[in-house]
Amino acid sequence: TRDIYSLAEGDLLKTFFISPAGNICFHGKCSYYCDTSHAICGNPDMLEGSFAAFLPAKSVAPRKTWRHPWRRSYHKRRKAEWENDPDYCEVVKDVHPYNQGRRLLDIMDLAIFDFLMGNMDRHHYETFKLFGNDTFPVHLDHGRAFGRSGHDEMSILAPLYQCCVIRHSTLSLLLTYHSGPVPLSAALNRSLSSDPIKPVLTNQHLEAVDRRVGLVLQVARECLDSAETPENVIFIRDELYSNVKPDQPVDDGHYFKREQ
Repeated sequence: TRDIYSLAEGDLLKTFFISPAGNICFHGKCSYYCDTSHAICGNPDMLEGSFAAFLPAKSVAPRKTWRHPWRRSYHKRRKAEWENDPDYCEVVKDVHPYNQGRRLLDIMDLAIFDFLMGNMDRHHYETFKLFGNDTFPVHLDHGRAFGRSGHDEMSILAPLYQCCVIRHSTLSLLLTYHSGPVPLSAALNRSLSSDPIKPVLTNQHLEAVDRRVGLVLQVARECLDSAETPENVIFIRDELYSNVKPDQPVDDGHYFKREQ
């Protein structure tokens, strides 16, 4: 933390403080949990962590922040709308850009990605402004991933089991890892084998990834069993998905903020 302090400036610098235990701490500036109760503290200034930023600067490639439709309430007693309404996806599908094209299918991919990692903290996502709505969500902020290897949080898959839509390419890849010669755990382990801090994932987490692949496929199977035709669930091309109707609302990035 001492090294970070020497380089910090502006709003970040103002958040540094010395804890009662004499440790150098800071909490940064953000929308959630950036306060002294959730500070990052050295011991007294040594800090173990992982920092990665491979995105272009916002001045070069501006990004738009979207409130995730399946965002959790982050409240002990109040639940999000999707947690109380099993037909919540019908609400989402009625809002542009989730009413056609790639965006809803991107959300399905993101949900599967989060489920494989056990990441329950997908409150927002970002896209590159340059491409408008014809672009992908940027996969970032996975600090809550790979926590409890023995627990599979099925609610992370709520977008999938409530909407029952998935890309053919996504389903095909999952099937390959599930039934093919190389399971996802082996592919991950091989990919991470050259990392300086290997092993990055414990065996328990690798086993969990394979188990969760099977659970995603089980949800997809249940969707297919209840669908009139497979084409209503599996989309070979993004443009085949469309729920466009007159006078539909438009998400400006903050549309999905209602909680119950």
